[in-house]
Amino acid sequence: MAKEHTSKFRKFLDSKNITLSPKVYFIDAMSNMALGLFASLLIATILDTLGSWTHWAFLSEAASFAKAATGAALGVAIAYALKAPPLVLVSAAAVGYAGNNLGATYVIDGVEKALTAGPAGAFVAAIIAVELGKLVSKTTKVDILVTPLVTILSGVAIAKLACPFIAYLMYALGTFVNTATEMQPFVMGIIVSVVVGMVLTLPISSAALCAMIGITGLAGGAATVGCCAQMVGFAVISFRENRWSGLVAQGLGTSMLQMGNICRRPAIWLPPTLAAAVCGPLATMLFKLECTGVSAGMGTCGLVGPLGILSAMPEGGAMMWIGILVDCILLPAVLSFLFNELFRKIGWIHDGDMKLEL
Repeated sequence: MAKEHTSKFRKFLDSKNITLSPKVYFIDAMSNMALGLFASLLIATILDTLGSWTHWAFLSEAASFAKAATGAALGVAIAYALKAPPLVLVSAAAVGYAGNNLGATYVIDGVEKALTAGPAGAFVAAIIAVELGKLVSKTTKVDILVTPLVTILSGVAIAKLACPFIAYLMYALGTFVNTATEMQPFVMGIIVSVVVGMVLTLPISSAALCAMIGITGLAGGAATVGCCAQMVGFAVISFRENRWSGLVAQGLGTSMLQMGNICRRPAIWLPPTLAAAVCGPLATMLFKLECTGVSAGMGTCGLVGPLGILSAMPEGGAMMWIGILVDCILLPAVLSFLFNELFRKIGWIHDGDMKLEL
């Protein structure tokens, strides 16, 4: 009897296109969340940087609109990943906006600080609201009223309940990472660079991760070079298999393309990861590179990582430029190549291990 009820419930969920799966929520939704960030907050950062360089007010104005739309873009992107029907999809914009902007005021070190949940709040609120919206979608004759009402009201209610806690949790986590990197730049330079770089290559969004915890300063710089090491590293060491198309696809696109090959031959992940471990502390201790939020998790994708460093360090000077050239591009390429040749000689990596179907 219990199995029959379970089967009926599963069929009902299937009919509503609801899949209760960690992969759907923490990989598919988070990956699409990165698109929402890219099309709003990240583009706003790039436009604002260009506007400050060119003194073109239109670019700065466009940046302010793009930044204001961040929460809405996140809600729609997450709803799209969850295959929401049209009314749920557009209603998710309001939910994402609420989740991104709600939070609470806390007294921290004797000073009142207004904290917002940011992308993490939008993520939680949108996922729950979208799934609830899908449950009622097209079940009544007044769907045009019921579906948006359920999606928006449930999403805002979840945001109001959860965002104060999420805001403080993300603040505490980001403060820990940023402060620890300032205090222990060598050790944390390695840890942040390697971890965020590996997240970039995994089917998870490193950009969303960096945005959610509010990574900044030296920690942001370490994250940036770690992501660059993965992308540049794989582009270089797989050149003999994938030639120029692979170089561009991985160097300016994403190292995630190698995930299938990594599953088959994990050793191919070692060269760019070891390169990240070397480049990370150089970023924190020698070049003092800084980056903020979503840009720190983008690497060389569209050169967003280096542009993020330029935006975070407008008065960086010659050392900053050298750091970007050496630590984000040249050193990852050289180190990954050398490590790759070493592992080829000892038989851990073979010809064809990194072949892509491009």
